[in-house]
Amino acid sequence: MTSKNTTSKIDYSLVLIVLLLFLASCVSIYSAQASGQYKENFLLKQIVWYAVGGGIVAAVMTLDSDQLRKLTWYAYGFGIFLLGFLIVAPTSIAPLINGAKSWYKVPGMGSLQPSEFVKIFIILALARVIDDHHQKNQVKTMQTDFWLLVKLGLVTMVPLLLVMQQPDLGTSLVFLAILVGMIFISGISWKLLVPMFSAGIVLASTILYFVLWKPDLLEKYLGVKQYQFGRIYSWLDPYNFQSSAGYQLTKSLMAIGSGQTGGKGYGHREVYLPESHTDFIFSVVGEEFGFIGASVLISLFFLLIYHITKVGMETKNHFYTYICVGVISMITFHVFQNIGMTIGVLPITGIPLPFISYGGSALMGNMLGLGLIFSIRYHYKKYMFSTTA
Repeated sequence: MTSKNTTSKIDYSLVLIVLLLFLASCVSIYSAQASGQYKENFLLKQIVWYAVGGGIVAAVMTLDSDQLRKLTWYAYGFGIFLLGFLIVAPTSIAPLINGAKSWYKVPGMGSLQPSEFVKIFIILALARVIDDHHQKNQVKTMQTDFWLLVKLGLVTMVPLLLVMQQPDLGTSLVFLAILVGMIFISGISWKLLVPMFSAGIVLASTILYFVLWKPDLLEKYLGVKQYQFGRIYSWLDPYNFQSSAGYQLTKSLMAIGSGQTGGKGYGHREVYLPESHTDFIFSVVGEEFGFIGASVLISLFFLLIYHITKVGMETKNHFYTYICVGVISMITFHVFQNIGMTIGVLPITGIPLPFISYGGSALMGNMLGLGLIFSIRYHYKKYMFSTTA
């Protein structure tokens, strides 16, 4: 009886979506590694990481709302410690890879990127802050909204500053995307949000102006590296930089464009693209399966986001709802940014395509996020008739 009740509480619709993403990942990685510059079996490793991710989901799924709330600050503090220790850790523990000190060397596992897990810890922390704030402040005022905004900013700013030290622009943008999503759902008055986001747009426009016409000032006073400017320039005019910073983008555009409507067929790749099994896995899909295959993959992500949205709207527990919003913000930004950079709509930031790109840390982090969604469904019956938040 207990086993039957347990299995009946599993979200099988979400299980099916994850299985479809798993199959898409295996098919894409197998093709990518066949013509890649490495001889490793990335497909086998990805299958192992998916198995580990499944274990993470199973473990997190058993935690109810109260247990998640109790664990939130411990997880957040542990994440801050891991990010902070990266800065002072010797290269034997935290090697410098591609100019960034973002990974720990773990025996038997290769490398582990803590920032992938910190994304989830931030989601939990922001959800806890919003929920606690509204419970303590039943009457909303501009002052209470302002303090909520300050608390959300502080919670995000600490790990954000640590990640920027690595430096890791892509992860920093994900942190900000999660923060923005959580702010929109937090109930903060638009009288505060409109001026804040307007100021943000002005600041971003100003920075872009200096990047294009006054890069020496940013390099001198803000410590911006020359290769970071190259990403912007190669994004705006990739064919003028196709022998350097624009090489991957021009190859990606060529691969996706050559796939046309139906693609060249599985295993019939002609465009050589470095790191195609990681950040540029969408280019492999576009070339081999064309517009139709790429659309099917994007539809899978829409289905995933729709499902999580439905879970968040149906639950009566506000803490759970905020978690759903955080996970949606993270996945949506990942998908939008990754696909956008492969087709030249957005600059290249090194953000992987969730559940599809090869990578243990990213996959385990995403599975940890889905574990929270499975947990909401698993404990849903306890809250579906509740009138409390």
